[in-house]
Amino acid sequence: MKVTEWIEKSDKTLFSFEILPPLKGQNINTFFEAIDPLMEFKPAFIDVTYHREEYVYKSRENGLLEKITTKKRPGTVGICAALMNRYHVDTVPHLICGGFNKKDTENALFDLNFLNIQNVLLLRGDSIKSEGRFVPDPNGHEYADGLIKQVVDMNAGKYLGEEIINPNTTDFCIGVAGYPEKHFEAPNLDVDLKYLKRKIDLGAHYIVTQMFFDNQKYFEFVKKCRDIGITVPIIPGLKPLTNKKQLTILPSIFHIDIPQDLFTAVEKCKTNQEVRQVGVEWCTQQSKELVKFGVPCLHYYSMGKSGSVKQIASEIF
Repeated sequence: MKVTEWIEKSDKTLFSFEILPPLKGQNINTFFEAIDPLMEFKPAFIDVTYHREEYVYKSRENGLLEKITTKKRPGTVGICAALMNRYHVDTVPHLICGGFNKKDTENALFDLNFLNIQNVLLLRGDSIKSEGRFVPDPNGHEYADGLIKQVVDMNAGKYLGEEIINPNTTDFCIGVAGYPEKHFEAPNLDVDLKYLKRKIDLGAHYIVTQMFFDNQKYFEFVKKCRDIGITVPIIPGLKPLTNKKQLTILPSIFHIDIPQDLFTAVEKCKTNQEVRQVGVEWCTQQSKELVKFGVPCLHYYSMGKSGSVKQIASEIF
């Protein structure tokens, strides 16, 4: 079922979470063990991230450098199929611009359609470590709006450069990312919202936000979206803190603020177990306030670990 259909049919806030595919070589059962504890809360859907190939340069005997690609995690399509087979749950695979050309994207969408996966989250994606800035595939999409156009075309039966007689149409529900504290490359939030509105106008059906730790930022973001005519569901993304390092790592990677009260509480902790409890309590309060606000769904970034999310969900759902 589509994310938007889940939202339309529900009279209460839904539960969902995001997972990372397991590292290459890990046992699939270890992966399932991290998910099993969350299934009692009946998630409407599970997001599965995509991690593009990266590459390194190694010196050869002749003095030249050899470009070697590396892929640390298995494909998102296979993980979605495994989740659907085991849990009979709807999945939302992430599709990104980086590392894909348009034909790759079309082939991935073919596979998803054959698996009866009805949802996709479309993202530009980040640059890889060896690149200073995002570099798209020469035959791919530079921005997420190109991905949206391609999926919308397939939903209308339009394929790449081929004349297909009586083509089957796909029926994907399209999600996109929103940034309550703006995308780090945008000059300001108003400009960022203009591009978000463009994605919705192109055919995106819902928004899921970057993680945030101050609900007021989400409330203001929703108001600004509504003021410029964005009417689709806006799902808040949440993450409980689990260790002190995240006070600096998360702002650095995701370009978000940590509220002073939360920072002070974590700084006082002497162990990561204490930090984890602070993170659970903070995220639980966030969740309760968001439910009271009437959000359609609470979406948790589990990062492959279910303990904190399970504790929070036990209080909310």
